[in-house]
Amino acid sequence: MIRFRNVIKTYGAQRALDSINLHIKVGEFIFLTGTSGAGKSTIMRLIYREEKPTRGQALIGGVDVAKLPDNKIPYLRRRMGIVFQDFKLLPQQNVFDNVAFVIRALGMNSREINKRVSGALKIVGLFDRLDAYPSQLSGGEQQRVGIARAIVNGPPLLIADEPTGNLDPQTSMEIMEILEQINKRGTTILLATHDKEMVNHFKKRVITLENGKVVKDIHEGTYEQ
Repeated sequence: MIRFRNVIKTYGAQRALDSINLHIKVGEFIFLTGTSGAGKSTIMRLIYREEKPTRGQALIGGVDVAKLPDNKIPYLRRRMGIVFQDFKLLPQQNVFDNVAFVIRALGMNSREINKRVSGALKIVGLFDRLDAYPSQLSGGEQQRVGIARAIVNGPPLLIADEPTGNLDPQTSMEIMEILEQINKRGTTILLATHDKEMVNHFKKRVITLENGKVVKDIHEGTYEQ
C-alpha cells in the first residue's frame, strides 16, 4: 500500500528525512515512534501530499504522489482518513454534521449520508451524541468524532498523528481499542505516537525514527526494542 524508496526530505540545509525505505502492506497496523523532530510528521505529510520528497519516491497504491497534478490530490486524500491530536472539529457544527462534512462535499444523497454517518458513529460508540456540539463533549469524545469523520468514507488507509496526545491514559486506551477494531475490519493504520505504554500494550509493528532515519523496524515490537 505504502512504499518509500530512498526518500530524502530537506528544508534548506536541514535534512528531515534521510534515505527512508519503507514498505507498509494492506491491513497492517504500524506504530511510528521517535522523539519530536525525528521525522514522523514529515512522513505523514508526504503520504497525504502536503509535502513532496526532495529526492526519492513516495508511492501510495503504486502511485508516485509527488507526480500527482494538484487537481488529483483531493482524490488521493479521499482514499485515506486523517486523525489529528487536536481533533480539528467544527465548533458550530454538531457531531452528525462534523462527521458528514467530508461526504457532503462528495455530493452524496441524504439517505447515503445518514447511513454512513450513523454507521461511523456506532463504531466509535457515539451514536447517542449525534446532536451534541464539540463544546459539550469530553476530549475523548471529541477524538471519537474525529475518528468517525476519518472513517465515514470507508478509506483503506487511516493516518493518525498523536491521536491520544491530549488524552488521559484510560481514554487513550479506549481510543486505541477503537482503532484496533477498525484495523480488524481491514483498514491499514499508521499511527505516530510517543506513548510507550500504549505501544508496549498492543505489540504491533513498530517503526522507530531517529534524526530522519529508520533505526528500528520490528514486527510485534515494543517501544524499547
